[in-house]
Amino acid sequence: MFSRSVRRWAAAVGLSIAGLTGAYAGVLVATNNFHVLAPGEVYRSAQPSPDDLRTIKATYGIASVLNLRGANVGKAWYDAEVAAARAAGLTLIDFRMSAAAELTPIEVERLIQTMRDAPKPLLIHCRSGADRTGAASALYLAAIKHADEETAEWQLSPLYGHIATWGLPSFAMDRMWETAEPSLGFHDS
Repeated sequence: MFSRSVRRWAAAVGLSIAGLTGAYAGVLVATNNFHVLAPGEVYRSAQPSPDDLRTIKATYGIASVLNLRGANVGKAWYDAEVAAARAAGLTLIDFRMSAAAELTPIEVERLIQTMRDAPKPLLIHCRSGADRTGAASALYLAAIKHADEETAEWQLSPLYGHIATWGLPSFAMDRMWETAEPSLGFHDS
């Protein structure tokens, strides 16, 4: 059996990891998981408040917002976003996708075309800015910016709050990315 000191050490390490994970999750919440994807062109975040939209427009000059949660007329968050976008002169684009369901190849192409055609600079968001936003960001970098596979794939990482674990509903975003890779020019070596 393990000695008492080994058990204490293991418990301390576990608590430290849990504490760091919790602290980082707090940072993501505090910053609204806002990140620059392509400077002057595309940004990513969690669901922005009306104040967030005004601040992001003033700071980064965004012209449009891609809402990956889809239109949700009558929901407070959506109605507030529509009103804030309208007041700020932003184009709001609704594209419904679920973090728990893979997009079909046709839907992937439609999302890529939507991002290509959106007025720039563009803000991409979902609820938490981790899973759907990560998948869309990876697709943007690969298909539009012609980034390498590793750079694009990094958008689906814990850095942005995405946990790629088989069995979690959000693993659908990883499966979708893997399915899309050949059409993006990436091949297993």
